[in-house]
Amino acid sequence: MAFTRIRIDHRIMGGLACIDGTRIPVAMLVRMIAAGTPMETILEEYPQLTEDDVRETLRFAAANVDQRVMPLDQTA
Repeated sequence: MAFTRIRIDHRIMGGLACIDGTRIPVAMLVRMIAAGTPMETILEEYPQLTEDDVRETLRFAAANVDQRVMPLDQTA
């Protein structure tokens, strides 16, 4: 799956995945969405973003979770 709106560049934000052409990290947007921030609020706070940018952020996050083995604490 190609992500045309997400860039990872070691010279920008230390290599964090960001929305292309910005310094807005994907992880920050995912945290905002997880906290219940409405799309309208995100777009008001970051007018350089589009709804498609935010949607691709979620697709990118989902694709990365699918590709990694995540250690979980195991309870006895």
